[in-house]
Amino acid sequence: MTYQQTLDWMFAQLPMYQKEGKTAFKKDLTNIVAFSKELKHPEKKFKSIHVGGTNGKGSTSHLLASILQEAGYKVGLYTSPHLKSFTERIRVDGDEIPKENVTSFIAKHQTFLKTQQLSFFEMTVGLAFDYFANEKVDVAIIEVGLGGRLDSTNIITPEIAVITNIGLDHVQILGDTLLKIALEKAGIIKPGIPVVVGERQPEVEHVFLEKAKALDAEIHFASDTNYEYATDLLGEYQKANVKTAVTAIHNLDTFKVSEKAIQKGLLHVVQNTNLQGRWQILREVPKVICDTAHNKEGLLTVMQQLRKETYHKLHIVLGVVSDKALEEILPLFPKNATYYFCKPNIPRGLSAEALMQKASKYNLKGNFFESVQIAYQEALTIANQQDVIYVGGSTFVVAEII
Repeated sequence: MTYQQTLDWMFAQLPMYQKEGKTAFKKDLTNIVAFSKELKHPEKKFKSIHVGGTNGKGSTSHLLASILQEAGYKVGLYTSPHLKSFTERIRVDGDEIPKENVTSFIAKHQTFLKTQQLSFFEMTVGLAFDYFANEKVDVAIIEVGLGGRLDSTNIITPEIAVITNIGLDHVQILGDTLLKIALEKAGIIKPGIPVVVGERQPEVEHVFLEKAKALDAEIHFASDTNYEYATDLLGEYQKANVKTAVTAIHNLDTFKVSEKAIQKGLLHVVQNTNLQGRWQILREVPKVICDTAHNKEGLLTVMQQLRKETYHKLHIVLGVVSDKALEEILPLFPKNATYYFCKPNIPRGLSAEALMQKASKYNLKGNFFESVQIAYQEALTIANQQDVIYVGGSTFVVAEII
């Protein structure tokens, strides 16, 4: 198969949470354990850092990778979902996995994948671990896909586990309370392995304290620290992610990382890892900002920062997926903006017209458009030089315009 045929096969034949939602979620690790055995346990051939949480785990993973790259290590980085290209998910020192590696890996293991009926995510995790092992990385930063306890990445024994925070997201799968979600996220804590938790949240911090104690795992809360570092990531919410990443580095006994490497790593995240979509300025006149924040906790912080922008008029290109709790996120958006409602181009996308109708109940006014691109182009046409355009609501909306 060609690379595109390989991707089409992966996307079309096998369940994938990114596109399908709840039906793609497997309730145990049987498949990934079997695949790991088939691949001769690649995850045991490199050291790793496991990063979970509701918001900020992607940014924190990139921050960690950048710091360790500046410290001179060969660093693997596994994240999801991708924005533009599938190969973004698997990188070594910032370089994406070559397309031919994806094609040859799937071709080699296709019989097993079909017979075992692996999900899109399970086969991608296997591909990443196999690639990192073959590339002989010094360390791989592994971002949890969904939850933690039952996530396919949870077959690793990391040097340190990181849990950024807990918020209400993917409630149909992980549970409808912060407590239930925290219990799933805490599933990446391993016996005797230190864990860094980004935020002390009164409703759930006992979950992590009790789990860490039961497993004799040293626990640190990043929000207790006073670290203040500059970073090239512009979102104000990155301050918490920086604290989390630096706390993890300071408790990572396996690797030597100088203060200079920390500072340089934090200042060169985009250059070292090519992270995109986090409070990213796409153009200056009119100013266009995009951000992948898509749940209550993430959007709350982003909307606070958006309100600090100076503009004549505010234009918001907004699209969401159908399983979002709109009654929680729509009230966070400013009422003094013109809205351009759109549907991200995936099966899970909520129709633009349905979103407009829901938004009108919260006095968010505008029109709906056939696609993200049409909505974005309309905003660019109408906005003047003193205006600001914000594009967001979903990772998939951002992916269509960057």
